[in-house]
Amino acid sequence: MDKTTLDSLRLAYSQSPENATLGLLLAKGLADSGAPKEAVEIVVKLRGLGDADKLAAARIALVANEPKQALAFLDAETADALFLKAKACLLTLDHLTGLTAYKKAVALNPALEDQQLMQSLSSSVTEAKGGDNVVGFKVIKNERPPAVTADGDDGEFGQKPAVIAEDNSPPITFAEVGSLDEVKKIITRKIILPFQKPELLAKYKRSAGGGVLMYGPPGCGKTLMARATAGECKAKFYNVAISDVLDMWLGNSEKRLHALFEQARRTAPSVLFFDELEGLAGKRQYEGASAGSRAISQFLTEMDGFSKNNAGVLIIGATNVPWAVDAAFRRPGRFDRVQFIPPPDLDARRAIFEIHLAKRPIEDKLDLNLLAKSTSGFSGADIEHVVDTACDLAIEDALDAGKEIPVSMKHLSAAVREQKPTTAEWLATVRNYARYSNEGGQYDEVLEFLNRHGK
Repeated sequence: MDKTTLDSLRLAYSQSPENATLGLLLAKGLADSGAPKEAVEIVVKLRGLGDADKLAAARIALVANEPKQALAFLDAETADALFLKAKACLLTLDHLTGLTAYKKAVALNPALEDQQLMQSLSSSVTEAKGGDNVVGFKVIKNERPPAVTADGDDGEFGQKPAVIAEDNSPPITFAEVGSLDEVKKIITRKIILPFQKPELLAKYKRSAGGGVLMYGPPGCGKTLMARATAGECKAKFYNVAISDVLDMWLGNSEKRLHALFEQARRTAPSVLFFDELEGLAGKRQYEGASAGSRAISQFLTEMDGFSKNNAGVLIIGATNVPWAVDAAFRRPGRFDRVQFIPPPDLDARRAIFEIHLAKRPIEDKLDLNLLAKSTSGFSGADIEHVVDTACDLAIEDALDAGKEIPVSMKHLSAAVREQKPTTAEWLATVRNYARYSNEGGQYDEVLEFLNRHGK
């Protein structure tokens, strides 16, 4: 605003000092022209301002580094007012009030999210609690419960075999797994009912537990199905990573495996879940007489339960390459129940879209049937990535518009075009095994799936 216009506004305002609109216009001009202090002197005298005018006055006060004056105008509970209040509280060092206002503002309008502001407000209100590791003044949370050591002698060089900590994530059930109804029925009959009716099994000299091997393309729900199975059985769930077992010191891998099974036996009913099973149970002709071969032999011994009772312990393995798993694990009494987890069909894909879109801002009329039809061959992980990508596109639109934008068909369709199905390569590989290496009919389910859905 040029000097002539400012002088005219000053003259007009001096004639009508009760005119709040005129005073605010003059204050804005002064602030834009590099005179914020003079602008604040004007706005503090204004009366009868509406909510929008109060926001403008507060911004002028913040430009002039007068946060207390800004707070006097910020009495509304709107997203913009709360966001400015958070900035003002940062300047007055009232971080707790500012953080509360910031969180309310972002809850009302996520497009206002400002990580730098939140970190500045949070820096002095973060408190260390018992059990956290503190380095300097920054609190570091453990994302995974630390492993506890097994009882007994140390391994070589003082290395103790670790027992995996129980997975404390909230339990899930089959209701949170999209479709796969036929697989759920089989698992319910073969696994869950024996856990739920141990007295009936005892009459037939049978016990709950044993091993189940799930195989299929990556990202199609093997891990999710294992967690849901544990939830349906109301059993403790132990998610065993390869690093929890393998150790560089001779003999320690075997000790760790034994400790893991002992832990599961003590806390039965329990589920031991071994993801990427081929890493621990690969074919021994590739291992020779190595430490890996001895760990596989220990694994087989623990599963047999010859000297220990494995009743109430369910061992679930998951693999993308079942042909790489040692044949000894398929013997009855070990992984004697093998379940193919196929890519999701049309109904399953629709259900997966529903699950991943739940509790997100979405348009009222999303055509999930169309999305399911356009994602043939997509895995559950592919669909989750589609939804995440669509949300990213909606966030970009929200930032441009300055308000919340719901996820629409436009966003989802664009995300589908970006994503390619990841199951095709796996299905092409397993087709050869199903056709030419199907000894004992172990890949009959795969052949049926390929015949039903096209080769």
